[in-house]
Amino acid sequence: MCGIVGMIGTSDAAPHLLDALKRLEYRGYDSAGIATLINGHIERRRAEGKLSNLEKLLAGNPIPGSTGIGHTRWATHGAPTETNAHPHATDKVAVVHNGIIENFQELRAELQKKGRVFATETDTEVIPHLMTVYLDEGMTAEEAMAAMLKRIEGAFALAVLVRGRSDILLAARHGSPLAIGFGEGQMFIGSDALALAPLTRRLTYLDDGDWAVVTRNDVSIRDREGRKVNRPIRETEYSGALVGKGNYRHFMHKEIHEQPAVIGDTLRVYVNPATRNVALPEFPAALETITKVTGLACGTASYATMVAKYWLEQYARIPVEIDIASEFRYRSADMPQGGMALIVSQSGETADTLAALRYAKAHKQTVAAVVNVPESTIAREADVVLATHAGPEIGVASTKAFTTQLTVLACLTLALAKARGKIDAKRAAELAEALIAVPAQVAAVLNHDEAIQKLAADIMDARDVLYLGRGTSYPIALEGALKLKEISYIHAEGYAAGEMKHGPIALIDENVPIIVVAPSDSVFDKTLSNIQEAAARGGKIVLFSDRQGIERLGKLAWRSIELPAVDPFVAPLLYTIPVQLLAYHVAVLKGTDVDQPRNLAKSVTVE
Repeated sequence: MCGIVGMIGTSDAAPHLLDALKRLEYRGYDSAGIATLINGHIERRRAEGKLSNLEKLLAGNPIPGSTGIGHTRWATHGAPTETNAHPHATDKVAVVHNGIIENFQELRAELQKKGRVFATETDTEVIPHLMTVYLDEGMTAEEAMAAMLKRIEGAFALAVLVRGRSDILLAARHGSPLAIGFGEGQMFIGSDALALAPLTRRLTYLDDGDWAVVTRNDVSIRDREGRKVNRPIRETEYSGALVGKGNYRHFMHKEIHEQPAVIGDTLRVYVNPATRNVALPEFPAALETITKVTGLACGTASYATMVAKYWLEQYARIPVEIDIASEFRYRSADMPQGGMALIVSQSGETADTLAALRYAKAHKQTVAAVVNVPESTIAREADVVLATHAGPEIGVASTKAFTTQLTVLACLTLALAKARGKIDAKRAAELAEALIAVPAQVAAVLNHDEAIQKLAADIMDARDVLYLGRGTSYPIALEGALKLKEISYIHAEGYAAGEMKHGPIALIDENVPIIVVAPSDSVFDKTLSNIQEAAARGGKIVLFSDRQGIERLGKLAWRSIELPAVDPFVAPLLYTIPVQLLAYHVAVLKGTDVDQPRNLAKSVTVE
């Protein structure tokens, strides 16, 4: 959630740290700050709100120094004020922190008894005070770091400056991700590869429990037991050129329009267009021996697993259980022998999803991870990685990551169905053909951008919006409602269409738009019946369907958007696009911060 950067080199660090923090804005934040060592002394600049505020502060009051740390804060303990902004510091130690120190109250009380005076409401501030006590007792910076790490509990990634030690940066990780970047005569610390992309592409990722001493030319890493260890150096695929908005006003709009390309890129990895065969990475166990699939994810990714449940049960005839990772990890679920845990995450760092993965591994499940960041913790800990190839997704509200997750899960469905002998070669080829056609069909749906913008003008003043769908359209209705809530702040709810008469129909009146996701499929007639019930009570029906569906609904629709007629198997991919565009255009008309909506973070690395 919070973003961490650090640099030790030969030139002033602050400009590089500020640029790296800009590349971490997508994670969500409400304050920012930088600290450097100037002639061995700690100097800080912090600002509430956007990075532009910090940038103005630095322009008027710059800080030199070639060793420094920076931070974008997403508030947990304490309000998003300048006082609570990181870095937190004493006269001897400055710290930036992503995560939560669970025992901070106990440590704070202990330190106050020793005369330490706290200036903030945050959990993080115990770290510099604790290290300062150890330094005052005569420990070296490295010894104080090791002693502090033995005392704190919780999830954290840390970068630490120590007065008089311009020759080192200290770093540690437990639960929250942290990477060390290798340059020429300079080294870097970052929350992710994207932050460091313009500075270096050579990275090593700390494992849980690791802490590191970073110099200008190298890094020394110790594990939680204090043993020196070596972690592999990886080359990231990210480069500094990949994160511009181009001609688009917002990253989200750009990423929506990138979907034909990234779905195509993903399909090229998994589907042979000549043979129509799906090829997946090698699994530890043969696909046909898998007894059950457990889909685990959070947020938008959880709706991808919900679509996959429909697909896998219908086509591969395999039992599927899905759960929100934050619930699954606490309910002590029994997991069958021969089962597969299907872990879905854009960032590959979501704390609850990572904990669910580890639970599944402890229960001897084959872990398959659908992730967009191949260097992520989830990717590194999974048995097999099914990469989504969406490229960097900067907008907090996920768009192209979601459709590429669906693409990968569709390919997995075909591979499992074929391996289990549940579909013949002819039907497998037909479904693969339908998938191959999706990028062109998504491009056709994007041609409705202007029409959906006009529809948004009719929706923007609504207080409540309902989304309905059946079958695989139900998760898309949930996703549409989530998108609208996330970026426009309009209350919206998604429902299975058949559940309307079991309660939600009481909400309907002439002021409530009802967005219906309804391709012409085997459940369209049932959905049509539910639409008629809603229309009879004055609901303003907005129908997303193909020509046949729109003609069948007739004059009951208040507004309609026509989508291509497709095989129901791939309909979720196409019908995701208009719900994304609708949310986007409503948010733009309402003037909200589309790419960084309030209170949200892109990568949720704390519970």
